[in-house]
Amino acid sequence: MSQINASLRSSTVQSFKVMDVLQRANQLEAQGRTIYHCEVGQPESGAPKNVSQAAVGALNGSPSESRLGYTDAFGLVPLREKIARHYQKKYEQVPKERIGVERIVVTTGSSGGFLLAFTACFDVGDTIAIASSGYPCYRNILQALGCQLANIPINKEFKLTAAELRKEINQRKEQGSTKLKGLILSSPSNPTGAMLSVDELKELCELCHEEGIRFLSDEIYHGISYGKQEATALSFSTSAVVINSFSKYYSMSGWRLGWMVVPSDLVDSINVLQQNMFINAPTISQTAAMKCWDEGTIQELEGHVTKYRASREFILKELATIDEIDSKNVAPADGGFYVYIDLGEENVDRKSGLGSTEMCRLLLEEEGVAFTPGVSVAYFI
Repeated sequence: MSQINASLRSSTVQSFKVMDVLQRANQLEAQGRTIYHCEVGQPESGAPKNVSQAAVGALNGSPSESRLGYTDAFGLVPLREKIARHYQKKYEQVPKERIGVERIVVTTGSSGGFLLAFTACFDVGDTIAIASSGYPCYRNILQALGCQLANIPINKEFKLTAAELRKEINQRKEQGSTKLKGLILSSPSNPTGAMLSVDELKELCELCHEEGIRFLSDEIYHGISYGKQEATALSFSTSAVVINSFSKYYSMSGWRLGWMVVPSDLVDSINVLQQNMFINAPTISQTAAMKCWDEGTIQELEGHVTKYRASREFILKELATIDEIDSKNVAPADGGFYVYIDLGEENVDRKSGLGSTEMCRLLLEEEGVAFTPGVSVAYFI
């Protein structure tokens, strides 16, 4: 019998290192160890009380209420209407036509949104720009789809702005390299926490428009920021794809629910892809998420952000007391719930193999503290 192998595509995709760490941490917990989870990007709190109660109510309701069958491919209309009102209330200068219900797609987490956006926007061989420190699944999914990557170094403020993108564009023109087809970027950033200012986001959107680059704006950490103004690409672009999630601010990571706001030229393509790839996002999660903007829910969620802020301040304060860590090597943590640290070459004993990966392994195995090694999110700096 001839050997049957996995696809070449799957063999070239790297694992999502955070999940590798989580898997081992869970194994140790199952053995009775106490593990402190600092590795995975999710709130320590569960879903808001109103959301959980809505899910229970839907499951225990009348036959018509508890059926929980398929929805439209784009999701429950009442939920999409609430998402549209959220944009009207939270952000400035978002034209109503850019947040029409017909442009809002409820997805199976932001991960489902990434897959839909990548397959709708890009073809095999297209070159997509990503930040040199960023969410690793961008790279992994794009490579699985046959796309090429342009890793753009972040600046000293841990950001990728129009200045860095313009430099990459000009270099490619001078070298006769392939034109950039797209850019995906998160603000606040995973993992650095750095946030683009309103003007920086506007300039980035304008440059993408001028150069014919499709901008995919990952805004899943909106709502979790510490003093800086949040802005959406919808305020400045008619062609950007915005991706968001209920996992972070709304504390619903395991419910696998997100959303996209797409430009009019992608509505039909994404509808067809959603129908075939996912049919629809989980109906129970959609039903419960309609409680996310109730007054009581928002009060509960803002309490979470207050706790994140206190944790952030404590960690940054403690890091500042460690003389061996240069303050310039600690990312700003403007938003999200990560602190990203470059230990510095002088603090890494590479000869003995004690890089960030081995250090994190030992911290988990010996001390019961789960951290994610920065190598999993840094392509080069």
